[in-house]
Amino acid sequence: MIRLQGITKEYRMGDQTVRALQGVDLDIERNEMVAFIGASGSGKSTMMNIVGCLDKPSSGEYWLNGRAVATMSGDDLARVRNQEIGFIFQSFHLLPRASAVDNVAQPLIYRGVPLRERLALAAQALERVGLGARMHHRPNELSGGQRQRVAIARALVGKPSILLADEPTGNLDSATSLDIMNLIRELHADGQTVVIVTHEPEIAEQCQRVVRLRDGRVMSDTRVAERAA
Repeated sequence: MIRLQGITKEYRMGDQTVRALQGVDLDIERNEMVAFIGASGSGKSTMMNIVGCLDKPSSGEYWLNGRAVATMSGDDLARVRNQEIGFIFQSFHLLPRASAVDNVAQPLIYRGVPLRERLALAAQALERVGLGARMHHRPNELSGGQRQRVAIARALVGKPSILLADEPTGNLDSATSLDIMNLIRELHADGQTVVIVTHEPEIAEQCQRVVRLRDGRVMSDTRVAERAA
């Protein structure tokens, strides 16, 4: 599903070159649940941006579902981000004046889905994350955990092939973090491919596979079963 070969990413900051990624090779198969973990500056957020087609590598090749991303036009990339990848962010990024169901329906607007259908699909997604009774509440009427559930429903509503979660529990207390991770594991058990970016070992260890980054390189790539052995 995801294949990275020789991926590098460099940025210019003043008169200095920052090498955010330095020759990353990585394959992620369908229905895997993978964590990218590392300290600030390790390259994990850059990895997520490249996997999510939000940024382009300086060199190397990226294939997504069998297609070379470098050959995609701007319209193709926008379509991939809207239809194939569901994004979950630490800060939720919900529209403050919109209800939960309207927030979840938002990505479907860009697909041209009619109003009645997109509201029905949004309601189904909210039911799936356990918020069917709160679909008409605005974000300020919801707890942090409920807001993250709305964000997860929004990521899922378009039935993406990949769910990308950037520090999905970063703004939540430990009990709510556990609740959200249980939900994400349920989605994975239902067949969803999940990639999580985190700096928290206890979050990473709930995934099938842990990819540890340091200074833009993959330092280890370990399956949980191997870790437990």
